[in-house]
Amino acid sequence: MEQSTSLHIAIIMDGNGRWATRRGLPRGAGHRAGAEAVRRVVTAAPELSIGALTLYAFSADNWKRPAAEIFILMRLFARYLHREVAPLAEQGVRLSVIGRRDRLPAPLVTAIAAAEQATAGGTRLHMRLAVDYSGRAAIRAGALLPDVDLVIRTGGEQRLSDFLLWESAYAELWFSDRMWPDFSAADLGRAVTDFQTRERRFGGLPSPTRAAV
Repeated sequence: MEQSTSLHIAIIMDGNGRWATRRGLPRGAGHRAGAEAVRRVVTAAPELSIGALTLYAFSADNWKRPAAEIFILMRLFARYLHREVAPLAEQGVRLSVIGRRDRLPAPLVTAIAAAEQATAGGTRLHMRLAVDYSGRAAIRAGALLPDVDLVIRTGGEQRLSDFLLWESAYAELWFSDRMWPDFSAADLGRAVTDFQTRERRFGGLPSPTRAAV
């Protein structure tokens, strides 16, 4: 469990394909650029009192996408794990992957296991990648995470898309029109700053101080 003083932030990383299409690039270029955004956010997170960061990388429904795009995504996931495992370990980041693994390519499953083992001692940030993940399936299986404080979604859409449904029951929501490849550490900081101005009542009444304002 993460310390109560740290935040659990969940991000729906949306807009990679549209980012690439608008630039006349193949969708795979957007996914590669999105991996760079992951690096920026992971580096910035601990300085913003984020102790856990859960990133929605590939949903159970994303298998409906074209086979060529899925192939690129799976290869990109494996390359990311191979390339980033050493830097993550050096930064004190523990990496976990949530979701089904029985439908993933064998090389990716092997890369996941190796990355999880190599970063198991990380205590500065717990980074979770949701791959072949479904919030509904997780509820049915009892595979639940700690509660989420803030859900961020990029790309202009405003829905949860079957992501951490149970854990986000009382989460604050923050939406951005910025496509995920353009999302920066400063954007993450703005989201956290906005979150810190909100009063979370969890079904109760406003505090007397707020109510008097």
